[in-house]
Amino acid sequence: MDALLSFPSLFLASIQSGDYVGFTFFIGSMAMMAATVFFFFQTTQVEGKWRDSMLIAGLITFIAAVHYFYMRDFWAETGTSPTEFRYIDWILTVPLMCVEFYLILRAVGAKQGLLWKMIGYSLLMLIAGYLGETVFRSQSILWGVISTVGYVGILYEAWFGSAKKLAVNSNDPRLLGAIKALEWFVLAGWAIYPIGYMTIPGGFLDGVLPAETLDLFYNIGDAINKIGFGLVIYTLAVSKSDIVDYATNK
Repeated sequence: MDALLSFPSLFLASIQSGDYVGFTFFIGSMAMMAATVFFFFQTTQVEGKWRDSMLIAGLITFIAAVHYFYMRDFWAETGTSPTEFRYIDWILTVPLMCVEFYLILRAVGAKQGLLWKMIGYSLLMLIAGYLGETVFRSQSILWGVISTVGYVGILYEAWFGSAKKLAVNSNDPRLLGAIKALEWFVLAGWAIYPIGYMTIPGGFLDGVLPAETLDLFYNIGDAINKIGFGLVIYTLAVSKSDIVDYATNK
C-alpha cells in the first residue's frame, strides 16, 4: 500500500471547482495515456519498418502522460506552474519527436547526420530555455536567443533543409504530405513555447499573460502537438502498410 501511495497519486489528486487550468492537467494526463495505448497497439498493425515509428510515437505520449500525472498533482497542491517537470518532459519528448523525421525518411536516403543534427538542435533549444527560465533568470534574453537558434535550426531542416529535400525527391505524395504536416506542427504548434518563454519576468512579453493562462496554453499545446505528431506518423504508416499488404496479396 505504501508503494502504491508513493507513486504519483493517480486517484488522490483533487481539482477545485472552476479551476480550468487544473481541468486541462487532468484531461492532458488521460489523453496522453489513451494515445499511448493506441500507438503501442498499432505497432502490431503496421508493416515491419514502420513499427519503430509507432513505438516512438507511443513513447512520446507515455513519457508525457507520466509527467502530466506529476504536474497535475503539483498544480493541485501548490497552484503554481510545474516548470521543472515541464522541462524534464520536453527534454525527453522533443528529441524523440525529431527522431521521427529521420525514421520516416530513412527509406528514402536519410543519413544519421540528419538524426543527430535534429536531436542536437532540440537539446540546444531546451537546455538553453531551461537555463534562462530557472538558473540564469537575470540573463533570460541571452539564453532565449541561444534557445531560438536551436528552434530555427529545426525549422530550417523541416522546411528547407535535407528533411524537406528528401521528401520532395522521393516523389511520394504520402510521405511529402506527412512531412508538410509535421512542418506545420513545428512552426505553428511549437511556436507557443518560445512565446511562453518571452512572457517570463524580464522577457519581451513580460506581463502580457498571467502564469495560469500560460499553463493552460502549454497543456492544450502539448496534447495537440504530441498526439497530433503521432497521428501523422500513424496515418503514414497505415497507408504504407496497406500498400504492402495489397502488393503481397495481389
